[in-house]
Order: sequence, then C-alpha cells, then structure tokens
Amino acid sequence: MGYTDNKVRVTVVESHCPKYKVGDVIHFIGSDLDKDNSDNVCMVAMQAIYPFIYAFRRGGNLKNGPYQCTDCGETVVFNIEIES
Repeated sequence: MGYTDNKVRVTVVESHCPKYKVGDVIHFIGSDLDKDNSDNVCMVAMQAIYPFIYAFRRGGNLKNGPYQCTDCGETVVFNIEIES
C-alpha cells in the first residue's frame, strides 16, 4: 500500500530573528531536507513547525499559515505549502 509523500516548501513571511529574513525558503523532499536549495535551518524553529510540515507531506488538508516558531524573543512566522 502506497502513501502520499509530497515535496514541501516553508517560506519566512515575518522575522524578528537574526537567523532568518523575510523570503528565506526551506525545501523538503519527503522527509529529507533539500540542503542545496534551502536557506538557513534553525532546529528550534523546525521543532515548532515540523508537525505541520509532516502533515503537508502526507497530504493533510491544512491552511498554508501562518505557523510560528516558539522562541518568543525572536519571533519567526512561516508559510508552509506543498510544492508541485
């Protein structure tokens, strides 16, 4: 039995963090980070939003955003979407 494993794009839409600027993009191909085509990846941010990335990978019916990093002092807001 097969399952959906979409490519996913995560885009920074607001940032108060020195690690991200608006327009930065992170690409996932299934569960793999596409390192060659992604900007910086902060593990605190990924921990906060990865459950949503996973749901998009598996074809969940979610809104594209906003999704926020939990590091309150350095807020970053992301859009997440399936890539074609």
